[in-house]
Amino acid sequence: MAKQFFANVKSVLSGDTLVLTSPTNPNAERTFSLAFVSGPHLRREGDEPFAFQSRDYLRGLTVGKPIQCTILYTVPSSGRDYGYAQLKDGTQLPNELVKAGWLKVREDAGRKEESEEILERLDTLRNLESEAKSEGKGLWAGTGGVIEVQNDIGSIDFNQWKGKTVEGLVERVLSGDRCLVRLKMSEKSHLQVMVLVAGIRAPSTERVNQSTGQTQAAEEFGNEARQFVEQRLLQRNVKVELLGISPQGQLIASLIHPRGSIADFLLADGLARCNDFHSTLLGSKMAALRAAEKTAQASKLRLHKDHVAKAGGGGTSDMIVSKVMSSDTIFVRTKTGDEKRISLSSVRGPRAGEPSEAPFRDEAKEYLRKRLIGKHVKVSVDGSKPATEGFEARDVATVTEKGKNINLALVQDGWCSVIRHRKDDTDRAPNYDELLAAQEEAKEQKKGMWSDKASKAKTYMDASESVQKAKIQLSTLSRQKKVPGIVDFCKAGSRFTILIPRESVKITMVLAGVRAPRAPRSSGEKGEPFGQEALDLANRRCNQRDCEIDVHDIDKVGGFIGDLYINRESFAKILVEEGLAQVHQYSAEKAGNAIELLAAEKKAKEGRKGLWHDWDPSQDEQDEEEAAPAETSAESEATDKKASDYREVVVTNIDSNGKLKIQEIGKGTSALEIMMNEFKKFHLDSKNSKPLGNPPKAGEYVAAKFSADGQWYRARVRSNDRNAKVSEVVYIDYGNSEQLPWSSLRPLDQPQFAVQKLKGQAIDAVLSFIQLPTATDYFRDATDFIADATDGRTLVASFDFIDTKEGLSYITLFDENSSSSSSTFADSINKDVVANGYAMVPKKLKAWERGRASEEVLKKLREVEVEAKANRLGMWQYGDITED
Repeated sequence: MAKQFFANVKSVLSGDTLVLTSPTNPNAERTFSLAFVSGPHLRREGDEPFAFQSRDYLRGLTVGKPIQCTILYTVPSSGRDYGYAQLKDGTQLPNELVKAGWLKVREDAGRKEESEEILERLDTLRNLESEAKSEGKGLWAGTGGVIEVQNDIGSIDFNQWKGKTVEGLVERVLSGDRCLVRLKMSEKSHLQVMVLVAGIRAPSTERVNQSTGQTQAAEEFGNEARQFVEQRLLQRNVKVELLGISPQGQLIASLIHPRGSIADFLLADGLARCNDFHSTLLGSKMAALRAAEKTAQASKLRLHKDHVAKAGGGGTSDMIVSKVMSSDTIFVRTKTGDEKRISLSSVRGPRAGEPSEAPFRDEAKEYLRKRLIGKHVKVSVDGSKPATEGFEARDVATVTEKGKNINLALVQDGWCSVIRHRKDDTDRAPNYDELLAAQEEAKEQKKGMWSDKASKAKTYMDASESVQKAKIQLSTLSRQKKVPGIVDFCKAGSRFTILIPRESVKITMVLAGVRAPRAPRSSGEKGEPFGQEALDLANRRCNQRDCEIDVHDIDKVGGFIGDLYINRESFAKILVEEGLAQVHQYSAEKAGNAIELLAAEKKAKEGRKGLWHDWDPSQDEQDEEEAAPAETSAESEATDKKASDYREVVVTNIDSNGKLKIQEIGKGTSALEIMMNEFKKFHLDSKNSKPLGNPPKAGEYVAAKFSADGQWYRARVRSNDRNAKVSEVVYIDYGNSEQLPWSSLRPLDQPQFAVQKLKGQAIDAVLSFIQLPTATDYFRDATDFIADATDGRTLVASFDFIDTKEGLSYITLFDENSSSSSSTFADSINKDVVANGYAMVPKKLKAWERGRASEEVLKKLREVEVEAKANRLGMWQYGDITED
């Protein structure tokens, strides 16, 4: 009697042979062939015609389904069972395949059979075969059954197929993340290659080492992962999304079952981990895989059974960046003033040991410095790195500034690479996949250190290396005002290393007019009292900040003496105000900032700050009384020697009528600088943004927002256009004017900024003894010449006559940098204007110009005027215009 059994169909070898598994033990397998029939076979050296179609028909009917098999006989040599089978829906095998033309009845079938039942089955099969043959079904079609199968990915142009989805069939499962897949490139061409499942890495299965012949045991859960995939994908139709080629030349692709990606299911069941190396290939789809892995980790499934959830961090903290150590490491200061070191999560700056990256280290650091130094940032700690040999323990964090992810920006612009973490390393950036994608894009666009061009980082020459070098550089820097630079290092409270990019030099800068206590040079050394506090303040306010400097002189060791401005505010003044430096009066007066610094020192004393914590006011009063007689004597002596009214001035504006606006340097300008610092702070406060209550009136004092720099200054309304709601204003401290909408005006009703507190510092003046041309072009040339000669310079003015009725001063200007203390009118800017043909000596002189004291001046002027006419200079270009 024939033996029957039930099984599940695992796979199909050919159109006539099945691989079955026990319903109760999936690991127990047996091969079962259909009796009395034969089909074409698939072979490595080349498939027989219609072999794939025949097998695929049987595969579509049976794989993954339960089946009832009846054994008719067993071949002793192979032990293989032969018989017939029936599916749950009643489909008979091999009848169904013979009927469809995919199997042939063997010619010798039934020759020795005596069983009526078997002979009857054979008759049925032959009748079905005759019908299929007559209809030209399956194998009986005659032609078109050959499919070309390639086994090498190199046989196709992968770039043509990258990113596309093709139909595929999983032929074999080697492990949870590796399958042999038949890709149906076309109806007559298939590609059968190894495929790595994109985005995951599963534990390995048992395998034989080809070099040693030894069997390597499976990793934990390796066999379970393979079985998981076999049950769902083996010999199933899948969609294959072609993504890339591994370094070993294997295809990387997503295998999509009708129910979804197999990678998602493996991760969710804890049978695989995410593979970071595939992140850039998957792009945004990697997020779903990460989520599935996190779900398994939370449930501690299989591979994650020992997973320890990352301790919840302190959330996001607001901090200030105090120092940029490198392009991937910063120091931040907390609200309590504590400083801590932070490494940026998952990114690494250019490495010193990599020849292709090392030249970009300084440029990458400067990129981060410009972005972060002194800025308020949000720091989200992603983990902590323990201390190791040569490295301190440190937090790793994601840093954002104004909503911009700085870690990502560094990678996007090519200044950092992405760290490849170990599989169990959870201390990584939450947007790790986005970082990997950004790195690939930066490489493609050759940004930053991925560029094939040389680094643009500057090399700085040390101008303070010797006094000789300092003297050479002094001649350049002393002629410039507000030279932009970068504070590279704070040596002490009043001593800095400054980088000057436009000159490609670095200098040691010493603050003029102050002396800060010496800070300890090492942890074991003792400095002067408050020396460390002064250095700490300098580091907080100045280190690595953009700055401006004015250089006055050099010291005996090559240090540059001058003023340092951070955000346009004198740091010497800040240092003195905090009681962390003393004013050196002689140096301060020489530098011209004595009034400002002494006022700051007085404020610090009164507040008992720093060095003045035990200040005794009575001691200062005694010192002042002793110094007063000497000062009075010196002043009277100076007055006796001075025959004329000479004053230091700066020209702040030239009006359209040729009048100059000047400021006298001294108490007024020092007080103005102090006032403007307070004025700026006042208007930066949003609480003080009160608009004008009523339309402005001519002559009214207001605060006006200068269109050129967006800062607020004191001004006076000259006229109004009520229809356009626009006023013409004159800036009373500088003399220039412009038209502004009423929205750019605010009331000037604060007592501390009123003109009663400090009068307008701009004085109307004209150059003595000369007359500017009336022709438009020559007049413009004349004013341009005067502007060039006076712009940004400290000049000495001889106040020759003051017209109190007109409020106008007649002056002669001297450039103190190019003339000696014994200068005469012949060395003046007035003379230069005439000598270059931009002005003439007036024919009709004013009463004060006709005095005996003016005779020598006028004589010299007329001599240079004659020379200018002879040389056809300026307005004399076409001859003597006065002859008409």
